[in-house]
Amino acid sequence: MPDATVLEMVRERKVCLHCRGGFILDGFPRTAGQAESLKKLMQDEGLSLTAVINYDLPSHEIVQRLGGRRTCSQCKAVYHLTERPPKVADRCDICSGHLFQREDDRPEAIRVRLDTYQRSTAPLIDFYREMGLLVPVRATGSPEEIYARTLSILPSSTAHPSA
Repeated sequence: MPDATVLEMVRERKVCLHCRGGFILDGFPRTAGQAESLKKLMQDEGLSLTAVINYDLPSHEIVQRLGGRRTCSQCKAVYHLTERPPKVADRCDICSGHLFQREDDRPEAIRVRLDTYQRSTAPLIDFYREMGLLVPVRATGSPEEIYARTLSILPSSTAHPSA
């Protein structure tokens, strides 16, 4: 999606940037152009970022995590072959629908996404580090462990356990 389109979507929701409890942008910005546009938008709105979380996970673990994901063709429930397998192979526990692997969860597609990330998004790590906003979080372990780790690392003014 073009940077201008993505930024316009954020701009349309700019009232959310002023929410009392703050806001989270997940997966945005993804490019240097988007980061610069976000910086300008924040300045125009009289706001500043408090933290930028960077979840760090080795590439082979990303491939393993995403490559094991399966989705129900009917109810869209998500499973993982080793971490959260269905009770019956290839069948959804909820509706008995067939489980399938999304095209973008195939190892070849994941590697292409990782290459794109290295070219387009990884440079943002230095961008936000230089601004003093980067908060690296180790993304190993269970979702609950990663969440707890995130809350413990975030600056205290940004951590809201009830959120």
